[in-house]
Amino acid sequence: MKLLALDSSGLVASVAVVEDDNLIGEYTVNYKKTHSQTLLPMLDTIARMIDLDLETVDAIAIAKGPGSFTGLRIGSATAKGLGMALNKPLIEIPTVDGLAYNLWGADHMVCPLMDARRNQTYTGIYSFENGEMQVIEPQCAVDISTIVERINEIGSAVVFLGDGVPVFRPYIEEHVHVPYSFAPAHMNKQRAGAVAALALRYMENGQTVSPREHQPDYLRLSQAERERKEKEARLPGDAGV
Repeated sequence: MKLLALDSSGLVASVAVVEDDNLIGEYTVNYKKTHSQTLLPMLDTIARMIDLDLETVDAIAIAKGPGSFTGLRIGSATAKGLGMALNKPLIEIPTVDGLAYNLWGADHMVCPLMDARRNQTYTGIYSFENGEMQVIEPQCAVDISTIVERINEIGSAVVFLGDGVPVFRPYIEEHVHVPYSFAPAHMNKQRAGAVAALALRYMENGQTVSPREHQPDYLRLSQAERERKEKEARLPGDAGV
């Protein structure tokens, strides 16, 4: 089984190829360039380096969201285009699940934190038991206080990771009442390798979609949509119409 995986859901752009239990290649960049500048060139580079014929992949895995609205659109468009051109199915991986899978086998609970702005985070709570990832709290968009309250309620040690850690670290240090730690640099951001590894499990269970079916999961309204709704809510009613 050979999978191509893409993740452009956050600050990181990442491309990986996995064949069975082997990570054949991975290209991950956490820099200031936009994903529209990096994702396709990264795919081209990794394909040339590992002599990859895209026709030989069995499916394309994509981090489907939540995350950056622009990043998700770029990743989804790339995956859909490749899937349609190659006639390959897509495997949709929830972004937060893929991020948690970086810490496969962790003894403690795993809590990814993505910065969703306005003191909110894209997050969830996971554990690993008998070689399987267990979803304690599915991915959601909530205030940092909400997920911290849930962690304290569960009462187990936890590992935090994700681009939200630097943003929320002061709050964590003040309000988390269970033992906690932070994942190190090589596993604390999105990686297409983790998306691909989790996608293999999905593939085994037949969890694929056609390229035309795929849509990113934004999990909440964009800033422009939120501002429009707030503006509409402030407008006076059309009494008498």
